[in-house]
Amino acid sequence: MKKMTSNEIRKMWIDYFTQHGHKYVESASLIPVNDNSLLWINAGVTPLKKFFDGSVVPESSRLVNIQKCIRTNDIENVGVTKRHLTFFEMMGNFSIGDYFKDEAIEFAYELLTSKDWFAIPLEKLYVTIYTHDDEAYKKWVEVGLKEDHLIRLDGNFWEIGEGPCGPDSEIFYDRGEKYDPNHDALEKLKQDEEQERYVEIWNNVFSQYNSKPGVPREKYQELPHKNIDTGAGLERWSMIFQDVPSIFETDLLAPIIRKIEEMSGILYNDQTSFK
Repeated sequence: MKKMTSNEIRKMWIDYFTQHGHKYVESASLIPVNDNSLLWINAGVTPLKKFFDGSVVPESSRLVNIQKCIRTNDIENVGVTKRHLTFFEMMGNFSIGDYFKDEAIEFAYELLTSKDWFAIPLEKLYVTIYTHDDEAYKKWVEVGLKEDHLIRLDGNFWEIGEGPCGPDSEIFYDRGEKYDPNHDALEKLKQDEEQERYVEIWNNVFSQYNSKPGVPREKYQELPHKNIDTGAGLERWSMIFQDVPSIFETDLLAPIIRKIEEMSGILYNDQTSFK
């Protein structure tokens, strides 16, 4: 697998999707504009909500971006794992009533595995899908993923209150046995538990239903226009393409740590406390 800088990853992401008909959208301000529901922009789709709810018609029904984000809902993991951050850049591709599940999976598979693009060995990829999403299961198998690399989980359903929601496919990269000293990482992945070997690098959300309070999920109505919303953390991609143990050792964050070492006179050695 090729070694890549963060800038090379950014460029290849944008190049792939613009070549496949997506309009590039610049990263929005971290402070939401005309949106009082959030203090910070926390996902790539957040500044694009106006397109998904129909209040604004986009120039293109296919969009690609790399959005700066601040997220605090998993802040308890920052500094505990080697893959969580409060500030990060989220790469994304979006379809507003254009292509849907089949095409989104085809795009993801080609971009990740093709020798013309990121060229990740297929055996390094695992995908979790929603327990009842047989369409996604069949499509992943059709494009080439082995069935024993597909995992059904009840948690693979993106839903935040009333409104558009749907199943998702989370894509994981296998970092190898050195990150699995107890040889239980795969079982933990199957149980949706924390582990360091299989790192989630991309989530494809298939927004196809409309959730309603008091209505069982299996009875949600289909949306008239189905959408695609994906998110891929640049820092995690940099970690795997630079073959370093943590996001803090990538070319995005290591120079900052080195500068702090220089200014403070203290070396960073994964300290968890100071005396």
